Amino acid sequence: MSPGDLGRPMVMLEAGINSPAEVIGPDGGRRALIAIRSSPWKAGHETNPWHDEFDLDHGHVRYFGDHKPGTVGLPGATKGNRLLLEAARLHAGTSRDERLLAPPLLLFRSVTVHREGRAIVKGHVEFCGAAIIERLEHVVQRDPETGRSFPNLALDLAVVSGGEVDGIDLRWIDDRRDPQLTAEQALRDAPESWARWVKQGRVAVPGVRRRVLASAVRSSKDQQPIPGSPEAAVLRQVYDFYDGRKHAFELLASRVAAEVLRESGARYKEGWLSRSSGDGGVDFIGRIDMGSLAASTPVVVLGQAKCITPTSSISPEQVARVVARLRRGWIGVYVTTGSFSRQAQVEIIDDQYPVVLISGGTLATAVRQMAQANYGGDLDALLESTLDGYGTAVTHRRPEEVLSM
Repeated sequence: MSPGDLGRPMVMLEAGINSPAEVIGPDGGRRALIAIRSSPWKAGHETNPWHDEFDLDHGHVRYFGDHKPGTVGLPGATKGNRLLLEAARLHAGTSRDERLLAPPLLLFRSVTVHREGRAIVKGHVEFCGAAIIERLEHVVQRDPETGRSFPNLALDLAVVSGGEVDGIDLRWIDDRRDPQLTAEQALRDAPESWARWVKQGRVAVPGVRRRVLASAVRSSKDQQPIPGSPEAAVLRQVYDFYDGRKHAFELLASRVAAEVLRESGARYKEGWLSRSSGDGGVDFIGRIDMGSLAASTPVVVLGQAKCITPTSSISPEQVARVVARLRRGWIGVYVTTGSFSRQAQVEIIDDQYPVVLISGGTLATAVRQMAQANYGGDLDALLESTLDGYGTAVTHRRPEEVLSM
């Protein structure tokens, strides 16, 4: 229901910092929310001589208060900054009771909407999520129009995750505005991430911060074949075959990497396997030729293979061994019968490492296709060929030598 339907005044976004009146509940006073509106397209303008920064992919916003060059007094003289100072004290609270009263900062920003290359709406208001105040500091800013310096507040905000679309249930806000409910009762429809922060405090912030990039992270279940499927049987057979002779799995991994990369349209050339001792996190070498046949450049591919039980996972430290060996312009490939832990995936995505992760499900699909295409569907024949070919595939050469093949 809208605030009007509940008989409560609506919170307008007319100013940069907005809040309804304080509610006096059974356990004391609280503000239901503070609504922040930023207009990045006005940055540098007389009415907005500062520049807010929205990095929503990593759940971080740098927001400046509403003190202006002509404002008399210290930060806190304006209504908006007073609200932020009041909220910051509660957000920094060391007790759960204090954090229960802390008002969520609901973030909005004005954006320009384009259609067919033309700006059709300027100042369209977009909701960006609920945020926690991580840090508040006093800063001195400079008005670009007059060159005049003035004091202000600067806040680092952690945008919390709020479900699949990072929205919030507005019943949470309605409850916070209901004077008949305690702050504890008003928490019932809060995002899980907010409730976790209320319970744990500052230590919970890294775990509740919104990370859009993490939406590409797959669960262990999603990285494995569907139980009972032909691919699940293939994966089990692969693991059983190499149990006790896992060194030979490196040749299969090299072939799987070639299959997967070629399927994406890349022109991939297999190189060789490195020696089992002292490989430094590299099991096989390959090359991708980027560009057209008439104009291309070769790129070194470093591969790591790990035959583990399909229910096991690869840790960030294991993936880091490949990353550490990459030079500028090189690509890494990690092939496993298991899956990649959530943190391993997050670090690859978040740090933008050029590493292709091939888990058990993808491996099983590729192996099945290879067996059907080259061995008449005989998986045993495909696996036996890796034992026969392993000895001749291993050599002691520097990875960059693949560029001259």
